[in-house]
Amino acid sequence: MELTVIDLSPYLEIAGKSAGDSIDQQYRGLCSEVSRSLRETGALLVKDPRCSAEDNDRFIDMMERYFERPGEFKRLQERRHLHYQVGVTPEGVEVPRSLVDKEMQEKLRAIPKEFQPSTPKGPDPKWRYMWRVGPRPSKTRFQELNSEPVIPEGFPEWQDTMDSWGCKMISAIEAVAEMAAIGFGLPKDSFTSLMKQGPHLLAPTGSDLQRFGQVGTVFAGYHYDLNFLTIHGRSRFPGLNIWLRNGQKVEVKVPVGCLLIQTGKQIEWLTAGDCIAGMHEVVVTGRTVDAIKLATEQNRSLWRVSSTLFAHIASDAVLKPLGHFAESPLAARYPPMCAGEFVEQELAVINLKGNKTEP
Repeated sequence: MELTVIDLSPYLEIAGKSAGDSIDQQYRGLCSEVSRSLRETGALLVKDPRCSAEDNDRFIDMMERYFERPGEFKRLQERRHLHYQVGVTPEGVEVPRSLVDKEMQEKLRAIPKEFQPSTPKGPDPKWRYMWRVGPRPSKTRFQELNSEPVIPEGFPEWQDTMDSWGCKMISAIEAVAEMAAIGFGLPKDSFTSLMKQGPHLLAPTGSDLQRFGQVGTVFAGYHYDLNFLTIHGRSRFPGLNIWLRNGQKVEVKVPVGCLLIQTGKQIEWLTAGDCIAGMHEVVVTGRTVDAIKLATEQNRSLWRVSSTLFAHIASDAVLKPLGHFAESPLAARYPPMCAGEFVEQELAVINLKGNKTEP
């Protein structure tokens, strides 16, 4: 099954000219397609003229050089006492939710054999770098979720590259969030107004395929994302599997020049489960091995970099079902909660919370 590809250009053109919620009927159909895809598959492919393949390449080139540096260099950017929410998270720290969540393990046993996720043997063998994107609130109850960025030495282009690519992907998310709101029958700014000054994270991963390039190696165990929407540029090595709402497992193929968007837990909260957080994993497959062989022949890096950005609801905003979703029979499962509190609860489960008393 191929995921829906939405070209954002027509919407961006009309959205720039229209006031408030006055969107032409033809564009409402496009918005309905966005909300339908997010609801049914938890994912969406988009083309955004503001996010080019060259932008993605520039970002991945820099991150490959960073992840290729020795482990002791990278650990200088580790900020464990800040929940790893800025700087680097070393391999072996992130724990797949499927290893620690008993409720999820029950659901896994019910999945048909052909759609079962790969079983991780322990924490994820991938590195991740967390970089804050966009303005932060001057006053917040969740200061550690809004910390200052960490810049590694020897990368003079770091801040410009991270900020540029991060802001472009946030712009794409905002357009999709507006279109989804319209498609769900909500005011256009229902989601984007809650995203203002959110703790958005550009969070690329680095996986060493020279060490961990065997078929079946799990880089990111079966899990959902705790944020609002997640966006990725195209990786140079395949390996992402997603699960549709109907339980079907799909290997994702992102066309050149496209971005992949996935639903997180916060949009599930805001829609009272009409749109659920998409389950996914990253595993070495036969297609990954083919890409490794080609990269080796071409003398390219064997680090698999994902240009992932987590778009969040603002930490001090309240998560609760919006508009007509508040009348849903499932709304009681999604009680009002500060987004920052929700994030801290989720981080504690996947082992990123750390101990605040540590240096």
